[in-house]
Amino acid sequence: MHIPQKILSLFIVAAFACAGKSENVTDKQPYTAKGRTEVLQGNTIALIGSASSVTFGFKGTKCTVKLSTTDTYEHHNYIVIEVDGQYYSRYKIQPSGTSVPVMVPGGQSHTLTVYKATEASNGTVLFKGADGDIFPVKEKLKKKIEFIGDSITCGMGNDLSEIPCDAGVWFDQHNAYYSYAPIAAREVGADFMLSSVSGIGMYRNWNDEHDKEAIMPDVYENLYLNKDTSKPYNFGFTADITCIALGTNDFSSGDGKKPRLPFNEDAYVSNYLNFIATVYRHNPKTQIVLLSSPMVTGERSATFVKCLNKIKDQVNSQKGHKEVKVFNFTAVTPHGCGSHPEIEDDKLMASQLAPFLKTLLNGK
Repeated sequence: MHIPQKILSLFIVAAFACAGKSENVTDKQPYTAKGRTEVLQGNTIALIGSASSVTFGFKGTKCTVKLSTTDTYEHHNYIVIEVDGQYYSRYKIQPSGTSVPVMVPGGQSHTLTVYKATEASNGTVLFKGADGDIFPVKEKLKKKIEFIGDSITCGMGNDLSEIPCDAGVWFDQHNAYYSYAPIAAREVGADFMLSSVSGIGMYRNWNDEHDKEAIMPDVYENLYLNKDTSKPYNFGFTADITCIALGTNDFSSGDGKKPRLPFNEDAYVSNYLNFIATVYRHNPKTQIVLLSSPMVTGERSATFVKCLNKIKDQVNSQKGHKEVKVFNFTAVTPHGCGSHPEIEDDKLMASQLAPFLKTLLNGK
């Protein structure tokens, strides 16, 4: 029996130590889940969305994390491990199960977080517990930022450290941990959540005129960011700021082979306004920031920014919400796969965005 996501931050205080023993996830254990996650049979935690995570503490010099992955077909997946706030490594996870040993110096207590490196469309990473002296981590209350976006927000094609572009499968270079969005959130000391899908747009997608594929307004309210309405997202993450970064695919020319209609400004603006209404319905107190894209250049960039300002002005003409802002990235030359940012490019984007977000958060 599947249990829909009970609570976005699963924090269970009745924990027991397991030094030298294997732990399975139970309802008495100290794992904090964040992002788009679901508690499955046996209290396995499903990591669904990009950079969704599980955090716990361990004592000593070693901890082993137990993971697997599942999808409609059999394939590997990827996670990133962070220890004590520092990037540890990225790992490939197999459907048959993968145990990840984490070795650290010293015998003091440590905080470990497992992040999903890929996105919802790449299947689900299953967190099945850890071996070690495990304890719950009491986290500090932080401001919260949600990033709604496309492949750039997902971190698609940004990590070439192991597999070069045009090798392996299309998600082998995903690293959501190093997307501009989590980098910027960490820079300002905020919790974050990503609701992002590669190729997706506001009224049309990268190579689809909304004929066969779902656009973001179709999937945002669904936990798995797909058309499955039987698993709604519970919107337990009440973001202080909601950044919307959608438009790169609406403005794109697709693959250059399939016929592509000219950009429809009215459709884009209309869908955007309706989508903002959806965001407010679930989180009326959030402050919305509309992001441009450094990957959209020239005349398209000018049109993009014009549309965002038009949307901002229309929403701000209405009362009852915080002022909508527009943030315009300056151009960043992408060095990742498929014309996407590489990690260093993501860092440049984050360095532009973080001061802007910090100013907004300090005003709250």
